Parts: sequence; C-alpha cells; structure tokens
Amino acid sequence: MYNGTVTLSSYLTVIFSASFLGARIAAAYGRADQAARLDVMTVDGVWPAVQGIAYGGDYSPEQWPRETWHEDVALMREAGVSMVSIGIFSWALLETSEGVFDFDWLDDLIELLHDNGIAVDLGTPTASPPAWFFAKHPDARPVSRDGVPMGFGARGMASPSSPEYREASVRIAGRLAERYGGHPAVVMWHVHNEYGQPVGEDYSAHAVLAFRQWLEARYGTIAELNRVWGTAFWGQRYSDWHEVSVPAAALSVVNPAQRLDFARFTDHQLRQCYIAERDAIRAHAAQPITTNFMANSSWVTDLWAWGREVDIVSDDHYLWAADPEGEIGLAIAADLSRSVAGGKPWILMEHSTSAVNWQPRNVAKRPGEMARNSLSHLGRGADAILFFQWRASRSGAEKFHSAMIPHAGTQSRVWREVVELGATLGRLAEVRGSRVQADVAILWDFESFWAQDLEWRPSVDVSHAERIRAFYEQCWRAGITIDFALPGHDLSRYSLVIVPAQYLLTTADAANLAHYVEHGGTLLVSFFSAIVDEFDTVHEGGYLAPLRDALGVTVEEFLPLRENATASVAFDGSTLAADVWQEHLALAGAEVMGTYLDGPGAGMPAITRNRHGDGVGWYVSTRLDAAGLTRVMAAVYADAGITAADLPAGLEVVRRRGETHDYVTVINHGDTVASVPVSGFDLVGQSEVTRGTPLAAGAVAIVRTTT
Repeated sequence: MYNGTVTLSSYLTVIFSASFLGARIAAAYGRADQAARLDVMTVDGVWPAVQGIAYGGDYSPEQWPRETWHEDVALMREAGVSMVSIGIFSWALLETSEGVFDFDWLDDLIELLHDNGIAVDLGTPTASPPAWFFAKHPDARPVSRDGVPMGFGARGMASPSSPEYREASVRIAGRLAERYGGHPAVVMWHVHNEYGQPVGEDYSAHAVLAFRQWLEARYGTIAELNRVWGTAFWGQRYSDWHEVSVPAAALSVVNPAQRLDFARFTDHQLRQCYIAERDAIRAHAAQPITTNFMANSSWVTDLWAWGREVDIVSDDHYLWAADPEGEIGLAIAADLSRSVAGGKPWILMEHSTSAVNWQPRNVAKRPGEMARNSLSHLGRGADAILFFQWRASRSGAEKFHSAMIPHAGTQSRVWREVVELGATLGRLAEVRGSRVQADVAILWDFESFWAQDLEWRPSVDVSHAERIRAFYEQCWRAGITIDFALPGHDLSRYSLVIVPAQYLLTTADAANLAHYVEHGGTLLVSFFSAIVDEFDTVHEGGYLAPLRDALGVTVEEFLPLRENATASVAFDGSTLAADVWQEHLALAGAEVMGTYLDGPGAGMPAITRNRHGDGVGWYVSTRLDAAGLTRVMAAVYADAGITAADLPAGLEVVRRRGETHDYVTVINHGDTVASVPVSGFDLVGQSEVTRGTPLAAGAVAIVRTTT
C-alpha cells in the first residue's frame, strides 16, 4: 500500500495495483463499472476517469434547497460540465458532533450527479473545522506572531501542529474514503483547500513543541543548531532544546536563520497534515489524490516538495485585477504548475468566470476573457478547466465572487460564455495528454524567496517576484516557452537557464549551475544572487563567490540607488536605462559587455559575459528597464542558439506536443487583428488555417499540426 515514499518502483506499484484494488472495491460496493473507470488511471499522469478535457467547478449544494439540485444538474449537462468538486467546506454537516456522522445528504447528492453522468472530485472538508471542534479544543486555534489566538467564523484551518486537529482531520478523511472509495462517481480525491491560505505560520504552544522536535531531528545536537543559526551573534546561544522557541515578535529583528527554518517547518507541518489525510484515504480508495496549490500566489508552501506527494498537480489561479497584462501572470502560474508536475498534464482546479471578491478593486472580465484565460491554461498543459464556483452564493464572505451561474442567472452573458466554453472544450478532447516542451528554464526556489523576504536587506526595492516577472515577460513576448526549475535540477535539456533572483544558493547547487555552463549551457544570472547558503550565511569568499568560475566575476560591494534614482548603462553601442541597484564587480576572467555611465558605479562593469568550458555565463548587475533588457536578451539568445519570434504585442503562442500531432494555442490578447503563425486545422473554429490567417482581437485558435 502507498506509504508516501516517492520512488519509481513504489509509484508504479501503486498505479499498477489500482486496477486490482478498483475491481475489489467495485465488487464490495456492487458497482460493475468502477473497475473500468479506475483502469483509466495511468502511470503517465494518473488522470481521473473523465473523458476529454474535464470541465466544471466547485459545487456547494448544501447552500441551496433540494429542488435547486435538480435544476443544477440539468444546467450542468447543458453547459457540458463533466466533473465537480464537492464537500470542501462541509465538515459541520458531515460530522455534526465529534464522532457523529451524517452522510445521507451526500449520498443523495453523489447519486444525483452520477445518474446525470457527472464525475465527482470529492473533497475532505478539513480547511474549515466545525464550531464544535474549536469549542472542545480551543488550544487548537492558530496563534499570530504577535501572540493573538485566531477566532472562529472565517475560513481557515486549525493549528497544523495540533494533535487534536490532526486526529480529527484523519478521522473525517478516512470515514469519507471508507464510504465512497468504491463509488463509481468518485474519480478523484481533493484533500483540504489551498494549504497555507489563510493559515500559514502558527505560533501556538503546539507549534513551539513541534518546532523543537523538528529542529532536533534536523540538526541532532544543540551545538549544531548554534552553529548553523550563528547564535554567537547578539549572544543568542542556546544550552538546551527547551530554551528554543518559535520566532515570535521581538524588540528587534529576530535571527534570520531561525526565521528561515521556521518557514521550512511551517511548510513541513502543513504538508504532514496533507500526507496524513492522503494516507487515510489511500487505505480505502484507489483514485488519484490531490490538493489545490496556489502557484504564483502563495509563498508559504514549497510546491516542489508538495508536487512529489500528490498523484496529480492541481492549481487555483485568479487574475490580479491591478495587473493590466494579467495574462502574463496567468502564464507564469500555469507554467509553474506544469513544471511542478514534472511536465505531466495538470488540473486547473479553480479560476473565476469574472470578478473575484477579495481584491481592493474587483474588476470584471470582459467578453471573451474567460475563454482566453481558460484556453491559455490548457495551452500550457492543463487537461481540466474548473471554476470556483458553480452557482454564486447569496450569503457569506464570497457572495460577490463570480460563478458559472451568476446572480443574474442563465439570461446573463457569463452563463452564455460558460455554455460556449463547454462546447469549445468538447472539441478539444484530442489535446488531452499532449505535453508542453520548453527550451528555456527560469529558476524558482521557494526557500530562496523565504530568505530574501526577511528584514534588513540592502534595498526594499529588490523583489524576486518582480525580477522573475521581468525576465519571464521577455520570453513570453518572444514566443519562448518557459519551464521553471530548481538550481539543483538536471538542466542539461535547456539551451538557456535564467537566474532572476537566487539570493540563497547552496554550494552544491552552484556546482550544478557551473557544470551546466561547462558542458555547453548558456546561463544568465541577475543581481543579488548567490549571496548566502542554506543557513542564510554569507558565502565564504563573498557575494557571488560560488558562481565565480561560471560567471568570471564576483561582487565587492552592493551599490543600491536612492529612492526614485535612475542610472544608465552603455551596452553594444546603445544606452540602457536602469534603476534600483548597482554593484561594484571584481572581474575574474569575464568580458565586460556593459558599463555604468553614471551613479555610484560610474565607469565600472555592469554587464559581463564569461566563457566557461563549452558554455557561457552572463551576469547583469543592475535592474534594466524592459527595453534595455530586450537588448541584452537578444545577445543572450544568440549565445544559446534561440530564435525569438517576431510577434505583435499581446499575441500568446504556446505548443503542446502529441504522438502524431502538435497543438499550437494562439491567443490574441491585443486590440487589433493579428495573424496565426502556423498552418493546420483550428479545433476552436473547426476550420483549416494557414500561416498568416487573420485572428481577430480577443480570439483564440488551437491549431492541430503534424509533428
């Protein structure tokens, strides 16, 4: 039985045993078709037993009278809905008091959905413990860094370190799996909801004890803890484990190494909650198990570690209304989800039909935008398109959140677009299972982000999120597809690796990057990278020292600019605009490609290029504006042998590769007519297209081409 250890042999054992287990539980439940449904699960993606591109969303019928349920399923069939997620916030209705369960209403709901051909993604409701739980276990409430216990009445889980919460969550997950693990409607399990949101770091008494245990398991002795935390500074040395506590609010800045480890601990505790529920389900059910990530939205969880624990990656993505080019942020989240999934197809578990309800200004999506958002996710590897939620809630905190059936009902534009999207996805079934392949990787390391975001850094204007977006935009506009990766991953298949913000870099990972360059890769590193090791300790030899061989340069001193100050860089006969940051570079074999014209670094190297083995390492020591970065990237692409496409503004192009056909998604986010850049058959419009075929503003084509 699956024990959570992710090895190839154990993974294959689980999947190959699924058919046997499916047949056994089907017989026990009396459902002859269950085994056949479970046979659809494959090693390549562990996909739920839903034909074509899954379509639907979160469904909360407990908010509505029974007669509405029948109306809902009829409308689901009209819209082409094939899968819904249920039970995610239903703990209080399923376990009415401790150990007392009521599944009758859920039995009826699942039967109704099954009778109408709608598959179920069954949630465990542990993101919202009932009032009775907190009344009985008040010490399970999360505590803020300021020492304030959080009250009941909002969305949120208990302390991830509470034994009582862990026991209760395993109990409800196990009972659900025991009852529905053999039901033919249930094709997937959905554990919890958006781990880390809103409960991330918890400073409760439970967390204090668990943190000490985690540290002792990690470091072994108190002497080793003192060493890695650098407790000689400010006289913070510990003599016994009972003296160690969580990094609660203090009079000044708390030890950054302690803060970094607490972030790791928080991620670990949340993940252990997921694993406990997952294993409770796996004892009774063979269907794939997931939990919905928040790629590019939550920095609390290390999705690389989580991706190894789920059977299939799923993600929730919501446009940030303040972003005038939200489609680029969407693409980042989609590419990160696919990357965490190891390139396999993944599930868009939630997005919105129109406006959300929790941003300062909740901007509605314009006509056609919902379809563009959905098909962009699909183009970047999603094989399921789901929303939050099916029917808009009339009460509660999310009553102004859009839905597939909005408050305006089925006479609304949103509903018409929901039905149209369902029909479109029905024409795209053959895309399912094809893969996105990228030639360029951008490093994305949550541990580095946790460390960089702590207090007392050289400039508040330096942001890893901003740098990643800046470099990603360059590739997006050039039609270059991106994978995200960790610095320790095998990078050999990429022509170019971009390092926008790798503040924390271990010596082993630095050696991996150097090896990549030495064996022919092109590496581009941006400023404020390779500064500290895994303990937030400055590298011996100084800033950038671990990459000295690969880049041929180190950093003597940071030269951050004052607020709103600008500077310029001479590069390849042009003057590039920059701001925020400069550095005093010490050359160690690199060629100077750009020079500071003004600012504190005037006359010093700003951009360098270094030949190392068979490859090239570039270093950019300042924040260039978009136009300047475009000039530099052109030179980097040339080194990497990459051809940037000449695309009009707002045209998104991404390719999925299948066994016999490729599928090129072309989305015109612009305001003017663009041209389709490939020839083939457009599955959206059901027509032949050739290179140069007009694509109207706001339109989408998904073109089948021959590989």
